[in-house]
This record gives sequence, C-alpha cells and structure tokens, in this order.
Amino acid sequence: MNLTGSIAALVTPFVQGEVDYKALADLVEWHVSEGTSALAVCATTGESPTLSRQERYDVLAAAAASARGRLPVIAGIGTNCTREAVDLAGLARQAGADAVLHATGYYNKPTQAQIINHFRVLDQACELPILLYNIPSRTGIELTIDTVAILSELDRVRGIKDSTGQVGRVSLEMRRVRKPFAFLSGDDMTALGYFAHGGVGSISVTANVAPKAYARFAQAALEGDFATARELNATLCELHSALFIEPSPGGAKYALSRLGLCRDELRLPMTSVTEQARARIDEAMSALGLL
Repeated sequence: MNLTGSIAALVTPFVQGEVDYKALADLVEWHVSEGTSALAVCATTGESPTLSRQERYDVLAAAAASARGRLPVIAGIGTNCTREAVDLAGLARQAGADAVLHATGYYNKPTQAQIINHFRVLDQACELPILLYNIPSRTGIELTIDTVAILSELDRVRGIKDSTGQVGRVSLEMRRVRKPFAFLSGDDMTALGYFAHGGVGSISVTANVAPKAYARFAQAALEGDFATARELNATLCELHSALFIEPSPGGAKYALSRLGLCRDELRLPMTSVTEQARARIDEAMSALGLL
C-alpha cells in the first residue's frame, strides 16, 4: 500500500443536505487521473463530525468502490471514545478502506498514558493499518514525541499525520521509531519543511483543489529534488493561505464549486466562506491557471 506523496484529504460533497454520491465518484476519478497517491475520506476535511454512522459507511464504501484499488482509501475514525473508535475501525474495514486515521483526546483530554492505553485497545481490535493523527489545534492535546515512539511499537500502527506545523518533530521521531513508518505532513504551509526533515507524504487540503500541482510538488520533494519542490511550493503557497482564511473545509468546498466539481455546501454549524475569502481564493486559483 502506497502511503507516500500527495494524499488528498477529500471533501464530502453535499446536495440539498444529503451526500452527493455522483460528485463523490467524480472526485475520486479526478484524483486518480491527476496523480493523487491516496485519499483520506471521512476525516476533518470530510466533515466527519456531521456524518451519521450509516453515512460514514456509505461514503467510505462509495469512495473505495470508485477507487477500485487504483489508490488507497484511508478512513477517518476520529473520536474521543475508545469503544466507538473500535466500532468505526470495523466499519471502515467492512466498507473496503485500506487503513484508518485516528485522532483522539478532544474534549475529555486524556493524559499521555491514557492515550497510549486507548491506542493499545484499538490496535488489538483493528484489522487495518492505523495512522496516528496529531492535531492539537483541534483536539486540545498533543501526542508527545515519547508517546509517538511508544505507539509506533504497536503492530497495527504504521504512520502518523502530523498537523502541528513543527517540522523538526519528524527528525526527532525518526530517531525513535524502529520500523518502516509513514511520516506524513498534515499542514500544507509547512509540508516542504516536513519533507526536508524526512517526511514521505502529505495529507493535504490544497490537493483537493490543485491535485496535479500538489502531486508534482510532493513527488519532487519525495525524490529529494528540493529545487523543484521549492519552486512548486512557491506557486501553491497563496492557495494554501487562501483556503484557510476561514475554517476548513469551507474554502476547499468553494474552490471545488468554482471548478464545477461539487456544490458550495457544508453542514451546519459550518457555512460557506465570506465574499472576502472567495475573492482571495479566486485570485489564488487564477494565479495557478485553475480559473
């Protein structure tokens, strides 16, 4: 299973409040043709907190069916309940996902020892590879480097999505992890630095909108061609910034609507981005030749 390069954090398209499965299938096909390496589905960018359990299954199953093995599907199973995490991991396997991505800790804020225990239970129950998800800006708690090292010893834990923006962490973690491990950036603006420190991929919001350009950037960085990677990253930076003027995935949904790939529709409490944000996104997309 290839968990390197450009991994798009896929949006969940809606139409009149319901999941738009036609648009979802079209998005998957587009990513295959544009060179995306893998898809993260039903995660943060996929508005997973607003999806019912049945919708999670249906979206994952639809994405896996559309991918047809041409690229891996990573299922977001973020929750702050261990029992629910185990259930969602089973759901992901049944739906045809290839791996799971799990963030824990939000609201109940467990200690590092409690987080380790949580993942041990998940590791014993899960039948798919597990990616840790370190995103303290949303969970309110950070996986320490010591914790990552301990969790990497679990059989099913095969990598990490690091959304801290602290690019030096990957070098420190690599010294502590003693098996093949997918170190993945989860922050578009600092992904170049993450690759330079030894990262092998990026789970990206920007890859929703500019998949071909992002795939070229990620491949250049992965191959160690940092002159090309820096040049490509410079062209993407304005889009990185514009998509996050307001909380994600509002910016990505608007940008995709401009490309005719899905409606500019989110589920409450999220709403479409403001006119000011739209203008910035339009400008960034035009600079990349997307409009």
